[in-house]
Amino acid sequence: MTAAPPALPLRPPTHRVSPRAVLWWRLRALFTTVALGVPQAVVAVLLSTDVSAWLTTTTVLTAVAGLAYVAVVPPLLYRIHRWEVTPEAVYTLSGWLVREWRIAPISRVQTVDTEQGPLQQLLKLASVTVTTASARGPVTIRGLDEAAAAELARTLTETTQATPGDAT
Repeated sequence: MTAAPPALPLRPPTHRVSPRAVLWWRLRALFTTVALGVPQAVVAVLLSTDVSAWLTTTTVLTAVAGLAYVAVVPPLLYRIHRWEVTPEAVYTLSGWLVREWRIAPISRVQTVDTEQGPLQQLLKLASVTVTTASARGPVTIRGLDEAAAAELARTLTETTQATPGDAT
């Protein structure tokens, strides 16, 4: 009978995402705030009833909450989000209200993908998604420098090719 492999240690990953990720998160939050607030403001201006007062109030509340999020949350995300790849596993730590620690054993990695949305392209950032043979789903590292993301994808691909196992 074969002995079970030792459990991987749960520890904070060592690498931070790119500092430019803070601007990326801020811009995304700002666009969301505008997308929520502008329709409310337009309808409030077009209506000349008591509903207009309520819509003005909700528009102001949306703007205040959105701008508070833009100011506070992205720096928190930068402090919390971390990642690391070892010969044994991919480690990630993410979230701000609910923190999620993920460990994906290299032997379970099936695919490695990089992604760059329009804002990420502008800021020279990328995300790397590591799909594993896990019911929990893929592990995604967001806010990486695009060169670091390309190198990470290359390294993971090489490491998984050299690792025995069938990733199932």
